[in-house]
Amino acid sequence: MNRQIMIVDDDIHIGNMLEEALAKENYRTLRAYSGTEAAMLLEKESPDLILLDLMLPGLSGEELLPKIRSIPVIVMSAKTDISHKVNLLLAGAADYVTKPFELKELLARIVVQFRKTPQPSRDKTIKASGLLLDTELMFVSMGDKQATLTKTECAILEVLMLNAGRPIGKSSILDQIADATLDCTERSLKQHISNIRKKLLALSGMDYIEGIYGIGFHFMKHE
Repeated sequence: MNRQIMIVDDDIHIGNMLEEALAKENYRTLRAYSGTEAAMLLEKESPDLILLDLMLPGLSGEELLPKIRSIPVIVMSAKTDISHKVNLLLAGAADYVTKPFELKELLARIVVQFRKTPQPSRDKTIKASGLLLDTELMFVSMGDKQATLTKTECAILEVLMLNAGRPIGKSSILDQIADATLDCTERSLKQHISNIRKKLLALSGMDYIEGIYGIGFHFMKHE
């Protein structure tokens, strides 16, 4: 399952901008517009990361932060005082970005946090569109036909099959395979996916992976 990020910000424009950017990276999002609403949501939801503004109606960000346990929090604030930043980091924040911020920087900081918290364990076999992927033995099969995969190819195909039917960003793929393989970069990702496409084409005679310009890739569903 894709990572879920809670956006806690009463500025609708900033929240919408963040939600759109995170969706392009294939993150799921959850919104709260006040510290009080966020506290209530956290009683029944367990996001993988929280983006927290400080100037909030109800509970402020400073008041909400100590109530958050076992979830990395990136504070977003216009306050630039160093002692204030230090106090928030010591109070439990995982990171701090100053508004206004660059989206690329924030997305990179999110990736860094997720590298510290591995994805939950997944099934060793994954099925999608008539294909079966064995992530332990590293092969993909259809019927009685089978193709062996490299470790990197297997990790990439796992992410794509788990997200069958929807586009997924390049950086999101790289983030999710970071623990499984160290040899894949954004430059080499395209070649790895080209190799996977050829193996799937030999198995089924069908093309399963579509490149989406400016976004990433899409594992297409076949009946």
